[in-house]
Amino acid sequence: MEILIVNPNSTESMTRKIVATAERVASTGVVISGATASGAPASIEGHFDEAMSLPGLLSCVREAEEKGVDGIVVACFDDPGIGACRETATGPVLGICEAAVKAASMLATSFSVVTTLPRSVPVIERLIHGYGLSHQCRRVRSAEIPVLALEEPGSNARARILAEVQRAIDEDHCEAVVLGCAGMADLTEWLSQETGVPVIDGVSVATRMIEALVGSGLKTSKINAYAFPNVK
Repeated sequence: MEILIVNPNSTESMTRKIVATAERVASTGVVISGATASGAPASIEGHFDEAMSLPGLLSCVREAEEKGVDGIVVACFDDPGIGACRETATGPVLGICEAAVKAASMLATSFSVVTTLPRSVPVIERLIHGYGLSHQCRRVRSAEIPVLALEEPGSNARARILAEVQRAIDEDHCEAVVLGCAGMADLTEWLSQETGVPVIDGVSVATRMIEALVGSGLKTSKINAYAFPNVK
């Protein structure tokens, strides 16, 4: 089985981080490959960045389909272009927001999300509503750090994320916390140990969910909504 992890932004260090995260959780024999969207913004922070990332993202998905990759993880918490990716791919495609919040709903009766900048909050709130989990999501919070701060050695990003996760537990009374950025993928174990609650990263759970879907012999439906794009 081969799973492709696509980073829809153009920051290679983030791609390496999320691929390493997926490799740590993948089962023996599962091949994890990574791809970085060409021509995309260095980080995805808002609707414009998301739109600009789509050509490079879809190019990665098309190449994976030609190669015969079994499943794809889109490693951005905005879940950009998931419908278009599913139209393009034969195997299952998961965004890390959908994977993470659905996992949280199975582990706790309530959760909060900690993301990067305030402008990402309404995007994530809309996604959670679309996934039918607004009733379990206590709050979407911002640590007020840019995405690329997560790639800078010596930045105070880790401390600010920990502080916001702790505030989510204390103020929202949530039972689990979801990390709302792929760049936070390497922080889950540390944050869980520091806070005593499940801290969930979408890259990890999406990788294992793809494994389960592929292992069950399931593919993306090609009737109606996710049918291959019409030739024009």
